[in-house]
Amino acid sequence: MSKISIRFFDDREVRAVWDDVSSTWQFSVLDIIGVLRDESDYQKNRNYWKYLKGKLKKENSQLVSETNRLKITASDGKEYFTDTFDGDGIIELAKNFPSKKANRFIEWFTYSDETIDGKSKSKAYALFDSTLLDEIEIGTVRGLQQIHAYMFGGLYDFAGKIRTHNIAKGGFRFAAAKFLPKTLETIAAMPENDFDEIADKYAEMNIAHPFMEGNGRSTRIWLDLIIKKNLKLCVDWSRVGKKDYLAAMERSVSDSKPLKVLLGAALTDRINDREVFMKGIDYSYYYEQEDEITGGVEE
Repeated sequence: MSKISIRFFDDREVRAVWDDVSSTWQFSVLDIIGVLRDESDYQKNRNYWKYLKGKLKKENSQLVSETNRLKITASDGKEYFTDTFDGDGIIELAKNFPSKKANRFIEWFTYSDETIDGKSKSKAYALFDSTLLDEIEIGTVRGLQQIHAYMFGGLYDFAGKIRTHNIAKGGFRFAAAKFLPKTLETIAAMPENDFDEIADKYAEMNIAHPFMEGNGRSTRIWLDLIIKKNLKLCVDWSRVGKKDYLAAMERSVSDSKPLKVLLGAALTDRINDREVFMKGIDYSYYYEQEDEITGGVEE
């Protein structure tokens, strides 16, 4: 199975596939064209790339000769051969691109993998092939701590540790720290017999928000493991839009029905599919972009 990745720049997908021959991530040229031109039309981006390739050839640019053609999964779920560049090629393409976004794109592209998010995301990818998935306690607080400790170990000194401070976001206060141990004990004991019960348990864990950072990313994996164990299903997060998801999560504090409808429509039986797992990680991190709690600690 191919290793795939999706990044998001200005809410636009930038797809990549791992090339075993060169041992590099190869990024879709048409995705980059679409980002830099702020254009969603596939054919227009394809025509522009054709024009740009001709221009670069006339200028004797080596960039065109470095293009690879690899299969990448499209929106229809099928794989198609498409032009790709490695990281260096993408930077060179952006430098030769007449776009006001080019400099900002280069800064984003070169910096993203060195952030805490980038490093923890790499760890999350590795979960699929690790033995840890078979060792995690499903549906328990300890299991959630195991996931969090793995993803953020070495990045946060509180990785896997239940918070002892109160936190808030957007005016909403999560479960009070002094009552958190009892709250988490109650959530862990909630039933998991059907999807509605599992979704309610997930919503309550979100309200608890047991960690100082990284709650959403670790809890979504925790949720999928519960669904997988009890229903032999998982959420295909690539079918869950960011705005709809965030709105449903905000609403779930008082009414979990919108969340159940949204996630229920995205369930799949592809529980052992690498592509579904990897896309799930990509979208999970996408939901958190500019939305993670910052400066929300209350004494």
